[in-house]
Amino acid sequence: MSNELGEFLRACRAARRPDEVGLVSHGRRRVAGLRREEVAELAAMNIDYYTRLEQGRERRPSAQMLEALSGALRLNEEVRDHLYRLAGVAPPGRRPRPDEPVGPALRHLLDSYPAAPALVLNPAMDILATNAVADAFFSSFACRDNMARMIFLEPDAPRFCVDWDWTCRAIVAGFRQAGALYPEDARLAEVIAELVGASTEFAELWHSYTLCNATTEPREFLHPEVGQLLLTYESFDVRGSAGRRLMVYHAEPGSPTAAALARLG
Repeated sequence: MSNELGEFLRACRAARRPDEVGLVSHGRRRVAGLRREEVAELAAMNIDYYTRLEQGRERRPSAQMLEALSGALRLNEEVRDHLYRLAGVAPPGRRPRPDEPVGPALRHLLDSYPAAPALVLNPAMDILATNAVADAFFSSFACRDNMARMIFLEPDAPRFCVDWDWTCRAIVAGFRQAGALYPEDARLAEVIAELVGASTEFAELWHSYTLCNATTEPREFLHPEVGQLLLTYESFDVRGSAGRRLMVYHAEPGSPTAAALARLG
């Protein structure tokens, strides 16, 4: 049976010098990097338990154990996240603040879609950045700061999203997934609490545990300027920024919707 977790821990241990973790090395060392007992001591865990991790006899360390190992081995965020995934645990990540700016590379990527609404969301569905056509696409909404608040609280949402019921279920399902991945995200909890109190529809869906199947079928929108739009969307994780997603709405090439988006752009 494969032991990727143990092999990864051994590689991280071998790559770390004692002086990098505050240890003083005396004499010649028989192993490259740190010894097992040194890692166990730095992580405040039993040496036998750590040995079982490396040997593959223990494969499900807790999130607390993984965080201790990440600190002991001085892992950066990307390497730490890989360690969590090998152990089958969702990485905690460094969740960007809602007001944290989008970097220039991601901003350039957004603007590279001249005829497709594109936006960046965090786990709480705050809209962190949009391109020009996305601004035009959502122009009928008075407040465009959070996707979930727009759909559940804006009076024009049911008309704009023709399949509004499905959209509501999809948003609640997205919040459930985000809550499992980022259980300590204060902003996510804040938005959910607000919507439970402000929207009867959201509260009913949230408390009923209604599920929503993912689909790639086009969804219909009714834009006040260009009329009916049939759009599918893709969602991509933003590398190096835990929880952020790039969403791109796109139309069938050569379709009336593609022409309408071009006019909006």
